[in-house]
Amino acid sequence: MTGHHHDALGWTLDPVLTVPLALALLVYLIGWRRLSRRASTPVRPALCLSGWLVLTLSLTSPLHEAGERSFTMHMVEHELIMLVATLLLASSGAGGVLAWGLPRPLRQALGGSWKSSLRSLWRRLTEPVTATIIQAVVMWAWHAPILFDRALDSFGWHVAQHASFFISSLLFWWAMLHPRGRSGGYGVSAACLFATSLIGGALGALMSLSSSPWYADYAAMGMTGIGLDPVDDQRLAGLIMWIPGGAFHGIAALVLTYKWLKSSEGGAGALSLN
Repeated sequence: MTGHHHDALGWTLDPVLTVPLALALLVYLIGWRRLSRRASTPVRPALCLSGWLVLTLSLTSPLHEAGERSFTMHMVEHELIMLVATLLLASSGAGGVLAWGLPRPLRQALGGSWKSSLRSLWRRLTEPVTATIIQAVVMWAWHAPILFDRALDSFGWHVAQHASFFISSLLFWWAMLHPRGRSGGYGVSAACLFATSLIGGALGALMSLSSSPWYADYAAMGMTGIGLDPVDDQRLAGLIMWIPGGAFHGIAALVLTYKWLKSSEGGAGALSLN
């Protein structure tokens, strides 16, 4: 772990993080400007920019350094990435805007026939059950002590951990919000969200109910950065994953269940008129 327990918290401005984040923002803003001149309906960037802001603050603000001194703060960082930032980005429809922000040769290359295999892979990865399994495997694997301790001790492994969380949760939320076949799809998405609330809740419950800390770096602290001993710090982190995290997925499941029922009613009404 970097830094000292009592040092003031600072911003994490490593180019490995800031350059990709800045480039993504620049490309999006260029694409937004270009499309705003051409599109008949306005491009609304609020969701994408909000998601980018939450992601950037999670990774670069003092919260990131706080996560090196407290597992609870580390969990807050992960929940912001996996629940808030990626949900906003997945619901923003930013892909087309980003494509328009690229230089013309790259935009033309995107229209080539070579991308059909990538489109097929994307469709497979964003099938709701597949995306749910991917996110669950990533979440449980990275919370195994051997991998989590490695991420705490190495900046490169920490970047890999956060990249895995970001990519898997972005795939997950895209799959939930853009199901195949709309009416029946939302029902599958709702079931996957309920399952995810149980999967994440089970991991959080195991942390909360454990009588010993799982991770060596946190265990070595006499007191963590938020004034808790390592066991209580882990229990609080587990509760955050278990209760608010599970409730977030549960509420999303109820919203999509409602959309599924409304779509089913609409389809049944259309059939009865025929």
